[in-house]
Amino acid sequence: MKLPWLKSALETPGPITSVHLDTTRTDPHAAAELEARWARRRSDLTAAGTPGDLLDQIEESVLSPSAIGGRHGRTLLATDTEILMDRVLPVPPLQESAQRGEHPQLLPLLQLTPFAVSQLLIIVDRAGADLHLRAPENPSIAHGANDLGEDASIDGGHDELHKAHAGGGTPHGWRGSNFEARVEDSWERNADAVASTVERLLREHSPDMLLLSGDVRAMGLLKDALGRESRDRVIEVSGGARGVAFDHGPFRDELVRTAEEFVAARQCDLAARFRESQARDGASVGGSAEVAQALDRGQVEELVFVTGHAPSTIEALLRQALLTDAAVSALQEDAEGIPEGVGALLRWRDETTPSNSIGSMTGDARRE
Repeated sequence: MKLPWLKSALETPGPITSVHLDTTRTDPHAAAELEARWARRRSDLTAAGTPGDLLDQIEESVLSPSAIGGRHGRTLLATDTEILMDRVLPVPPLQESAQRGEHPQLLPLLQLTPFAVSQLLIIVDRAGADLHLRAPENPSIAHGANDLGEDASIDGGHDELHKAHAGGGTPHGWRGSNFEARVEDSWERNADAVASTVERLLREHSPDMLLLSGDVRAMGLLKDALGRESRDRVIEVSGGARGVAFDHGPFRDELVRTAEEFVAARQCDLAARFRESQARDGASVGGSAEVAQALDRGQVEELVFVTGHAPSTIEALLRQALLTDAAVSALQEDAEGIPEGVGALLRWRDETTPSNSIGSMTGDARRE
């Protein structure tokens, strides 16, 4: 994924203090445990020379409850005089860390790129829809401002919604048929209004996932009203209802399960794309030395590394990738076929580009 918001921190002169913490508060003891873990990290940073007033600012940030529930984390990057970045993370870092050095520490943050998934959730009924946007910079799909403004709730304005006579009886004959036709027409027009907004939001925000839940009939009408490309992207999730909180319970669990399946599939696709490019068209290189050379020449379109198996030079490789506007993606530790745990998909190659054939590389068991 592209990470342009990190580039300014890389271009800022050091020293830089980097803090990556699990800030989950899902049980009564979590706050006290977080305070204790932070106290240890603060002591280490004090010994490393981080100013006390800066540590006070960081402490206030990491110990204040965030707006989101469930498991999550926080990353802060700061100079000795100001916080450059304070970001709530969609999941906790795999390893907590706090250090002060000439460059920001990137690995604990960038290991989480698989989970930086944006979602547009649409919950429909026959009158309209509620829309929720979740983005990497706003990991909550249920809390807080999501930049949708007036688009967060849509009512189509067509109010013949129920196939029952206002007096309690059921219309018969041509009157009944005409009434039912008006009801069906209201549903369809409301679906058209929702679809128009959804199509615009997809263009403006480009979410990774398009989730749909709610009334079954309204879901079908909305899918029919969407354009073909958008309709093909829809992932249906059962259990949602307009105006009902979904911080906890079966619907929240279903959202989490659906996102996990999406992340796993995207991880498989990325690993397969790298392996295929290695075997077929030479559009990638693998191994730390080869990737470093490609980065120096500005050839890298996307840096790929395997969590837990990346080389000791990974921090330098990550910095160089971001400074040359390359995307960065982490693969989970069971990914195979990535030489030395790091590879690069290329923008271009020429006769001086290192060989991309995994089989031709020797000296490392992970190359085979």
